[in-house]
Amino acid sequence: MEHCKILTMCKPSFSRFFIILLIIFPGMILTSCGQFSMGTSVTPTIITSSAFPAGDQPPTQTPFLPAIFTPTFTETGTPVETPTQLVTPTLTLTKTLTETPTETPPSFTYFFPIQPPSLANFGEGVASHGYPATDIFAPEGTKVVAVTDGVVNFVSYQDTWDPQQDDPATRGGLSVAIIGDDGVRYYGSHLSVIQGGITPGVRVAAGQLLGYVGHTGDARNTESHLHFGISRPTFPEDWKARRGQVDPYAYLFAWRSGLNLTPFLPAP
Repeated sequence: MEHCKILTMCKPSFSRFFIILLIIFPGMILTSCGQFSMGTSVTPTIITSSAFPAGDQPPTQTPFLPAIFTPTFTETGTPVETPTQLVTPTLTLTKTLTETPTETPPSFTYFFPIQPPSLANFGEGVASHGYPATDIFAPEGTKVVAVTDGVVNFVSYQDTWDPQQDDPATRGGLSVAIIGDDGVRYYGSHLSVIQGGITPGVRVAAGQLLGYVGHTGDARNTESHLHFGISRPTFPEDWKARRGQVDPYAYLFAWRSGLNLTPFLPAP
């Protein structure tokens, strides 16, 4: 009975203690878990060596720290390749042109055959002669010069014309013919004097003195003048060609104006 009485007396106290533990202990557990879950650091109590007797070492304690979870992501994908730089090929073209060179015609210098030209008077002479030629009228003794560079081809030093026989080969009296470097033969007749040194084969320059205006040959009874003819180069005795094959009027007009115009020789 005594025991029962004691138990009966203790029962309410024990019950109250147990109830208090049930209330406090879960709260402590929840509080600790809440601190860890919220990331609150817990500072552990570290017992220093002075609290232990000499020779004894404190137990090694590893503080319980909440782990910080850092997820690791591994990306898996198709690698992006660095684009290869496009190289544009350089095409070098070598163009070889084979051209027929255009020949520049040689330049010739021409002089009006009477110097000075202001003393001369001439006109179209084809109608009066019956063949291409021009009579250039000028005072007797006026200079007669080479119209271009060339070589002396023919010289008549004497006036052998006889009006009774009227030989066409001697009608020119004192005469000079040259073959120019341009390939044209130039003929002047009825001169009064042939300049010294002018002989066949001698080279002369444009403007060089050949003789002087006169009225020899069949011009002895006419006004002094220079009979001027242009032709192809032929043998010296070819008097028909020598007297003139190309109308010289246009060329004489050009040369007197200072133009270097080369005569055009038609096909034979």
